[in-house]
Amino acid sequence: MSGRMQRPLRLADLGEGTHGVLPSQLLTQAVGAGWLRAKDEIPPANIQPASLDLRLSSPAYRVRCSFLPGGKTVEERLKELVVDELDLTDEGAVLETGRPYVVPLAESLRLPSFVRGKANPKSSTGRLDVFCRLVTDGGPRFDEVAAGYQGPLWLEVVPLSFAVRAREGLALNQLRLMVGRARVSDAELRELHNRSPLVYLDGHPAGQDELALDEGLFLSVDLQGAGPGALGYRAKEHTFALDLGGQGQHNVDHYWEKALTEDDGRIVLAPERFYLLLSRESVSIPPGLACEMTAYDPTSGELRAHYAGFFDPGFGYDRDGRLVGSRAALEVRAHDVPFLVEHGQRLCKLTFEHMVTAPDKLYGDEVGSSYQGQTGTLSKHFTKPQ
Repeated sequence: MSGRMQRPLRLADLGEGTHGVLPSQLLTQAVGAGWLRAKDEIPPANIQPASLDLRLSSPAYRVRCSFLPGGKTVEERLKELVVDELDLTDEGAVLETGRPYVVPLAESLRLPSFVRGKANPKSSTGRLDVFCRLVTDGGPRFDEVAAGYQGPLWLEVVPLSFAVRAREGLALNQLRLMVGRARVSDAELRELHNRSPLVYLDGHPAGQDELALDEGLFLSVDLQGAGPGALGYRAKEHTFALDLGGQGQHNVDHYWEKALTEDDGRIVLAPERFYLLLSRESVSIPPGLACEMTAYDPTSGELRAHYAGFFDPGFGYDRDGRLVGSRAALEVRAHDVPFLVEHGQRLCKLTFEHMVTAPDKLYGDEVGSSYQGQTGTLSKHFTKPQ
């Protein structure tokens, strides 16, 4: 083994034989190389361990309906569907519940042929029940960026529980760039869990027989952590507009009511109401991995769990081993009929991807993350519950 220090990985080292998600230091290089670009400077703070925060531009277009551009550009499709136009500069504008809006993003892409992308709402966006999806010119699917894509980025935004005030410069979603085959198999997850625990139960690493794996790792819901009674929150109806740029300033009681569980650790979800609950398991993402929480399989029940997706390297993890994971916020909505959920019932799945190399900064204190070691579910916009 050579005593020579290994040279840091650079963009020029990437190619057809490279596999994984690009980490923060390569995203910084991608900005410098023009793969990621904007009219102004992309703030360094927007580069996360494995993703880039994408910023709203202006105006916001209220449209008749959601759409995919098909063989057209987003701008061409908008000409057929725009109902109104809202100025997001200065104080911004209020986006109403249940109405779809399409907003240009400040960032655009000029990707090499072997680099593709994937987007997801930021965690705070999902916890506010603001449904948003990335749209690209000619893109056949939401939130996916084809390899070699060159063009603008757009965001479809639909507030579902609360009217929200949005303004230019706010980041509601994130973009990951990746190359090759990044997905981690179930067999690899078992091996990785032995080396650095990915899941904890009651403060201890989960045993191999406690890992629920099927093309990813299932998480279940905690409905007993606080005993019978209130556990988690349900969004109130007919509230004030909520300022997406207001951190720690909104009164919890104006927007949320406590979700009440029954004595035997179960809860009946009211149809079309939005709930915030916590996972039973605590999750730890080591530096060499990134993961995404995917929506629940609708064949397993009349509900949707989790709208926000990315977990960056370092979530629930610290190099000294003092943090035994962080629990995941579960964003849940039942459809059509009341739906019974019991303690320990599986509600979502984590799919893992390899990093090309470990990032130079991790989720947590290093990047000012809001949800490391979380014991509650509310977003950073609210005052701490008493």
